[in-house]
Amino acid sequence: MAEETATLGGGCFWCLEAVFNELEGVRSVVSGYAGGRRPNPTYQQVCSGATGHAEVVRVVFDAEIVTFRDILEVFFTIHDPTTKDRQGADVGTQYRSVIFYHSEDQRVTAENTMREMKELWDAPIVTQLEPTPEFYPAEDYHQEYFATNPGQPYCQLVVAPKVRKFRSKYAFRAKKST
Repeated sequence: MAEETATLGGGCFWCLEAVFNELEGVRSVVSGYAGGRRPNPTYQQVCSGATGHAEVVRVVFDAEIVTFRDILEVFFTIHDPTTKDRQGADVGTQYRSVIFYHSEDQRVTAENTMREMKELWDAPIVTQLEPTPEFYPAEDYHQEYFATNPGQPYCQLVVAPKVRKFRSKYAFRAKKST
């Protein structure tokens, strides 16, 4: 197995986690915080926007099954990379679109993918591309949030449509047990 890690922010981490948990080749997804100034931030601190962190997911995947490029294609499908510091009603730097790369190869792949993806959008892509900073796992109640709270209104209105979009567009990449 050629294990790699991707760290991505594209709005609320519950949305990204729910989708990437269904992608074939993904071994684990952890919701957390990255890119800020305060060590070990809490959800309340990150939500205030004062720490500079983004809500992110850390995706560990088998690169022999799913490539970093594949991960990015899904990422750009399930969030709007043209809105600065916002995804839908979630507004603030904590909801920014960001790729934290773990290697030079990931940086180059991300640059190339963003260049190619810009043709699909009516506005410029504003996704930030930065080296991976310290990652802080979110509190336990945020992990597997959609799986454990599917009836919660935010999950029904925001997360579920992204999961449906993934299932529709990438059914061939979904885990067989899903």
